[in-house]
Amino acid sequence: MGADPRRNGRRGALRVSALLGCGSVLVAGCASMPDSGDIHAVKASPRADSQVRVYAVPPRKGATPDEVVTGFLEAMTSDDANFATARTYLMPETSRNWRPEAGTTVLSAAPDAGQASTGGADSPGLDYPLLGKQIATVDTQHAYQPVTPTDYRQTIHLTQQNGPDGKQWRIDNLPPGLVLGASDFQRNYRSVNKYYFASGRNILVADPVYMRQRLDPVTRMDPVTQSVKALLDGPTNWLKPVVESPFPTGTTLNKGTEALAFDDRNALKVPLNEKASNVDRQQCVKMAAQILFTLKDLTSTRVEQVELQRANGSQLCVLNSGQAEGYAPDHVSGRPVNQYFVDDKHRLALLAGGAKDISEPENVPGPFGNGQLPMSMVGVARDERTAAAVSKDNSRLYVSFITGPSKLGDAVVKSTGKSTGNRLSAPSWDGRGDLWVADRDPERPALWRLEDGAGKPQKVEIIPGLDGARIEALKVSADGVRIALLLTKDRKTTLKIGRVQRPGPKGNPVVSVAELRPAAPQMETVTAVSWAGPSRLVVVGKESGGVQQVRYMQTDGSSSDVSVLPGLNRVKAVAAWDDETRPLVAYSEDDGIVRLPAGANWQTLVKAGSAPVYPG
Repeated sequence: MGADPRRNGRRGALRVSALLGCGSVLVAGCASMPDSGDIHAVKASPRADSQVRVYAVPPRKGATPDEVVTGFLEAMTSDDANFATARTYLMPETSRNWRPEAGTTVLSAAPDAGQASTGGADSPGLDYPLLGKQIATVDTQHAYQPVTPTDYRQTIHLTQQNGPDGKQWRIDNLPPGLVLGASDFQRNYRSVNKYYFASGRNILVADPVYMRQRLDPVTRMDPVTQSVKALLDGPTNWLKPVVESPFPTGTTLNKGTEALAFDDRNALKVPLNEKASNVDRQQCVKMAAQILFTLKDLTSTRVEQVELQRANGSQLCVLNSGQAEGYAPDHVSGRPVNQYFVDDKHRLALLAGGAKDISEPENVPGPFGNGQLPMSMVGVARDERTAAAVSKDNSRLYVSFITGPSKLGDAVVKSTGKSTGNRLSAPSWDGRGDLWVADRDPERPALWRLEDGAGKPQKVEIIPGLDGARIEALKVSADGVRIALLLTKDRKTTLKIGRVQRPGPKGNPVVSVAELRPAAPQMETVTAVSWAGPSRLVVVGKESGGVQQVRYMQTDGSSSDVSVLPGLNRVKAVAAWDDETRPLVAYSEDDGIVRLPAGANWQTLVKAGSAPVYPG
């Protein structure tokens, strides 16, 4: 996004880009500033670049209304403490009432001030329309909420005030919070996963939010302290119904704590207020695990230990990173995980997960691997002992052991759809061991769940309804509290994330999927999806008028330019593992089964095959 030609030469915020030569640290920056080179004013960074810094400057004496509006919009993108310089563009009372922390409106490009018009009789001064294309909001809980790109139009009002230098134009009315273009938002903020426990279970669930990359202008907290504070504030509203936190209500950082520092052993001490002083060790350990997981991907070095402290400074408990792994959503961390696919003879085959080089596939034991059940799609349980396979005509779903000889039992789900495309979807296993599948029959559509992959299928209600959309495909998260759904309506397939709710008796819960929200709003149509981490998805789709892409998306619907993966043609299926270091696997109609190791390009695994999956 280039600078508005009408603004050339106007004085605004200074945007400085410098190579960071200091060691790898959490807060971007060095101990000294560059002492040479040019500094110049620009409207906005052309891309998200965390090495670009914006230094706001106050309005000059006699600044024109255009300069006041432009300077204020650019000052909003800075890290200035409490946005002090941005406030110099406001009337004193307006400055006192302005709350930048009230939320952020994210536009596709930097906001543009249109032509000014004269205010009415009741509002003398100048009105500037603030224009753009809104793509998201970030609320007071730091939760990112995408919206269908919508025209944004708000008003900034200016009047003149008397001062020692005579009359000066200043802003006396403006939209609430911050208004940022996407590139400035990505430069200033980063996605962070807070972690809470799935209701009634010792499994942690990721709750993605956005934190400032550097010191927060309002609280002056660094990203580590910001993230711990946000964790203590509780889960976001969307996730709150299905998670819980062992932190006692009212727990905060101890009074006066503005920074949390690591020692030379990468251990972090977290002082808490009196609300947490009397928790028992078991509860304290779970609290520490939440902090360890929250900080795991935030720092440049691994967090090895967290020590929680009482308000008086005494130790509550200590937990190291190895002990915390017991609360991970998937308990298979550290062991090889196999990649599975349907071979050219419609049998289930696997590629050894521990092999560094491409290995020869082998068929699994039992009816899924010996040809007894010709299949089209498969889902492998996370323990890799059991699998669920859809028959070649998509009409029946079977469950069988794949670790040794076994007999093919009766179908556990049947569909009577009139064509293969209107029958069963690919199955998916959650981290609880439950099996999920959708019946795509237009006359009898349904989402089914089989507890522990057995017994009578239970129909899952979707609240509110799908409004005529059909479930094309599904993938359930490892923690079992979120589900990704591909929904087809009017010949377009979109991706949405739903919350899996399980109210009712523990042994007989009433399972439903609630509050679907878009997870790839910028894509016109989506072909395939897979979970690729605690809050990340790998998505195959295309934007309006664009070509097919394989890219990473956050479950909150956010992404960045760097998320687009190397090109691959005619992709029909994709699979990823919760451990983000494992290679992606995909099925391309041109190239067969392929994989994408970290830092490499796509490699062909098997020329003839389809429906690749990781366990899950």
